[in-house]
Amino acid sequence: MNKTALRNFATSARKELLKKVEARALKLGITADSIKKADLESSDAIFIDGKQLSREKRIQRNKLIDRIKQIGFNQVIEEVAYTWFNRFTALRFMEVNDYLPTKVRVLSSIHAVSVEPDMMKEALSLDLDLDKEHIYELKMNNNTEELFKYLIIKHCNDLNRYMPFMFETIDHYTEILFPEGLLATDSFIRQMTNTEVIPEDHWERVEIIGWLYQYYIAEEKDRVIKAKKKYKTEEIPFATQLFTPEWIVRYMVQNVLGRYWIESHLEHRDLIRNWEFYLENPNPEPGFEEKLAPYINKELKVEDIKCFDPAMGSGHILVYMFDVLYEIYIKCGYMEREIPRLIIENNLYGLDIDDRAYQLASFSVVMKALEYNKRFFRSIERDGLALHLASIQETNGLTDEDIVYMAGANVGENLDKMKAFLEQFKDAKTIGSLIKLELFDKEFIKKRIQEIKDTPFEDLFEFEMRDRTLELLQKSLHQATIMEQKYDIFITNPPYVGNKYLTTEASSYLTKHYPDVKSDLFSAFIEYSFYATKQNGQMGFMTPFVWMFISSYEKLRQNIISSRNISSLIQLEYSGFDEATVPICTFTLRNYYSEITGEYIKLSDFRGARNQPSKTLEAVCDPNVYYRYTFSQSTFSDIPGKPIAYWISDNFAKVFSCNKKIGDIAVTKQGSTLGNNKAFLRLWHEVDLNKKSKWFPCLKGGPYRKWYGNHDYVINWENNGEAIKKTGRATIRSEKLLFNEGINWSNITSGSSSFRIMEEGYFFESTSSVCFPEERTLYVLGMLNTKISEIITKILNPTLHLQSGNVADMPFFFAGKLVEDVEKIVKENIKISKQEWDYYETSWNYKSHPFLLFRSHTVEKSYELWAKNAEENFYIIKQNEEKLNKDFISLVNLEEEFTPEIEDKDVTIRKANLEQDMKSFISHAIGCLFGRYSLDEDGLIYAGGEFDPSRYKKYPADKDNILPILPGAYFDDDIVSRFIDFVRETYGEESLAENLNFVVDALGRKKGETARETLRRYFLNDFYKEHVQTYKKRPIYWLFTSGKEKAFNCLIYMHRYDKTTLSRIRTDYLHESQIRLDAEKKDLLNIIEGDSTAKEISNAKKELKAINKKIDELKAYDELLHHMADMQIEIDLDDGVNVNYEKFKGLVAKM
Repeated sequence: MNKTALRNFATSARKELLKKVEARALKLGITADSIKKADLESSDAIFIDGKQLSREKRIQRNKLIDRIKQIGFNQVIEEVAYTWFNRFTALRFMEVNDYLPTKVRVLSSIHAVSVEPDMMKEALSLDLDLDKEHIYELKMNNNTEELFKYLIIKHCNDLNRYMPFMFETIDHYTEILFPEGLLATDSFIRQMTNTEVIPEDHWERVEIIGWLYQYYIAEEKDRVIKAKKKYKTEEIPFATQLFTPEWIVRYMVQNVLGRYWIESHLEHRDLIRNWEFYLENPNPEPGFEEKLAPYINKELKVEDIKCFDPAMGSGHILVYMFDVLYEIYIKCGYMEREIPRLIIENNLYGLDIDDRAYQLASFSVVMKALEYNKRFFRSIERDGLALHLASIQETNGLTDEDIVYMAGANVGENLDKMKAFLEQFKDAKTIGSLIKLELFDKEFIKKRIQEIKDTPFEDLFEFEMRDRTLELLQKSLHQATIMEQKYDIFITNPPYVGNKYLTTEASSYLTKHYPDVKSDLFSAFIEYSFYATKQNGQMGFMTPFVWMFISSYEKLRQNIISSRNISSLIQLEYSGFDEATVPICTFTLRNYYSEITGEYIKLSDFRGARNQPSKTLEAVCDPNVYYRYTFSQSTFSDIPGKPIAYWISDNFAKVFSCNKKIGDIAVTKQGSTLGNNKAFLRLWHEVDLNKKSKWFPCLKGGPYRKWYGNHDYVINWENNGEAIKKTGRATIRSEKLLFNEGINWSNITSGSSSFRIMEEGYFFESTSSVCFPEERTLYVLGMLNTKISEIITKILNPTLHLQSGNVADMPFFFAGKLVEDVEKIVKENIKISKQEWDYYETSWNYKSHPFLLFRSHTVEKSYELWAKNAEENFYIIKQNEEKLNKDFISLVNLEEEFTPEIEDKDVTIRKANLEQDMKSFISHAIGCLFGRYSLDEDGLIYAGGEFDPSRYKKYPADKDNILPILPGAYFDDDIVSRFIDFVRETYGEESLAENLNFVVDALGRKKGETARETLRRYFLNDFYKEHVQTYKKRPIYWLFTSGKEKAFNCLIYMHRYDKTTLSRIRTDYLHESQIRLDAEKKDLLNIIEGDSTAKEISNAKKELKAINKKIDELKAYDELLHHMADMQIEIDLDDGVNVNYEKFKGLVAKM
């Protein structure tokens, strides 16, 4: 199935329908801002803007206005658009599968060459309640659009007999908003029936309806999720609808419903042959059947199995449950024609908060019945159909008067019972199936419904009240009946929404009724299943896999481990499900505790959604593949935090029970939350480092790096954090431990953990955590950076978040005989890693560039010496880490399971890289030109305070802090000339040409370019991009640029900026550039007007065109620069780059 084509079609269709439905509303005098009153009104019709509306359309318009008053104009337009989308996709599905009662295609033709729908040709012979004279008149007048609309509505009205949930009757307001122009060649109907866009075989399976609906709402879903705000009630369906992949549906249903039946009816085991994802232990443990015996019913009848999806969406799971149930019914000898009705009326139950999804789920189930019984519509017409599916309705809009009417009493027990019943459905559109019914007198509600039906109404007001309240009361009874039942089978893909995104009401409900799993909806649904499923029932889920590991779900894990049985679980790889933004697992449970082992599949080695089903099938067929496990869940209780770490060996499990924990010998703490990082955190290079009483080193997460590093930030901790504490938004954790030595790691990892020494004097922010050992910090650091510890962190929490509690729960392996060796190795690793970190100018302990620290007679030889040193250190670290691995693997007796070797990618210091190192050499040179560094002294020379020119004797810093970067050599001191001077000064005149050639070849010299030309191109096009990236979008050198034509560009060093800098840029450089361009223009005009050849004139004209663009650009730039120079803008380094850079918007390059 081409899902890209489906997505493009559905999103385009939504835009078209919204536009066309709104246009129809406008013709009725209804807009988002106003509703026109009728120009003229009679008993038979009304006139709007001079156009007559019939009595029927007047009723429809009034219903439309009532609906707009209830939920708002935009929501009504959205509702009508999706209703027609659902109807048209339903009609398309039915016509392709020949399910339409008329047996005539309504949107396309059976003949590929025909564009006109078959129903248009056969209109007069259709078996529908038609006004044939009206059809004849429309045909005679060639009114194709009106005929199409008339016939579609007649089809919808006819289908109401079978599927009223999808096709409302003619008096519904959706009919009056029927979109126009649907037969146009570019309409969504034409796209939908175009077999090159969506092939007809895509329509053969009802799952296409669910995919189209998910893609139809995709843009709204993206908008809602990207807003990162609490969801409004009407937004929750957009945020949570997620179409479950077919293979996962098959896995869940086969391993829940299929297992439930087979365990009770071993004589039907041959059914498993059709269930390709059925997982069972090929060698059942001793006593397997005895362990199951108390919970199975060998007399179980298939019609007694109640199957429930409480978040059914478009019905994908229900539809496949239908298929499996059909197989079981056939096996039990039922008549094929009777089975579809038996399944719908006895077995399938579902709920959802989304009215749209409910329509589609109901439609999908009926279509599945038609697949098995082509005469099912006749059966519905004859005997009706009891669907146990519902869209949950809420009662927020009811008035006291409504409730009195529904109760039939204004005081007393009846009123109390009705009030209590309806109160339970307040905010039901948010809480959904999680509502715990406590007060439900079914017989009383049924009795009141009948009494209301039997009581004649006295006036129009009472009629409207009866109509409205009766519908809601009937729906409330229906949903309550589904909610109160206990189910044999519970399978769902619940909504993935964190508590912080829920409405206040929903959040409070979770806190009150699901306190152990209140953090999000999906875990609440798991707990809900424990109550909604019978004691011997079975459950299946597809959820984020965080519940398996994170500490906030420990109570849920404990509940499952101690009171349920995990029969199977598949953990998908991080990118294993395209439609979700979180890592996923799918699993099945028995709703009782048993010591039966479970079957587990770990797909983390297989990247991408396409690999997940194929690798799962491989594991089902071959239980011996390395990523399939048979595991006893009782072992989980032996591991701290009880993670679902099914892949560890029995031997490895002993590691946890036979050792102390890190938490026994150290304190582990997450860093402080500042509440406003923008105000109090800076990259260290942004600020004036002379203010040592204000800015303190701060650790803030960072990439995968071991031993030492990720020292990028400083924090405003002046007066012991006075400003931070005053905000009232900060949470300063473990203040007494701040600025002490410890072991640091990043909370968010790249999938692998890495630990670093934290020297004294550092603050640590919330994205960092720190371990403070009581003693032997170096030994603990060495242990933490071993392969064994890496594996343990993935057991305790294999998500991307490594929490302080996870590290506290890690076992501590201690052996006195190892201490001396381990600490010696760790000291060397820290020394090398620190040295390597300080080779890069983003370190505050940077001394000079490696080419100069390993300086030889040429740049090339310097690079070779540096590269050799870097490689030697790289392999020293690698050898040291493998020695630590070997020692600790041996210490815990796991030599048979693990080897000490590591890959080069796991070593976190860098080898030399010619291109990158050359770029950093150029960056160092620019630093020397600006006076940030000097050839006379090592380290940072100037980053604020008083500038001292005497510290730059070998190579003077630029006097005016302005380095022009221009397309031509307009200035003797432009950036290209100054860089060449730098190379001359550092390596001498004699080897200058050789050195420049080596530099530009490393940059990627183009064919035919001179060294100067390559350097000029690099500075014009690439240097600033590299600089912005190196300094994490907080550049210290600022590029002033005139714009797209790059007619004028110059760099300044922000720490040397003063309020006269802009004036000097303008008068000393910009105006000179303008004079040069004017001169070039004059020379070109002389060529054009002189006796030059045709080719010379043609070339001159092209150059003149480019020159004129640059002249115009400089003129506009000069005006802005003049204006801003007159403002004499000042900057405060403490405000950071972003604030200061913004002051020069329009003058500086975009970052």
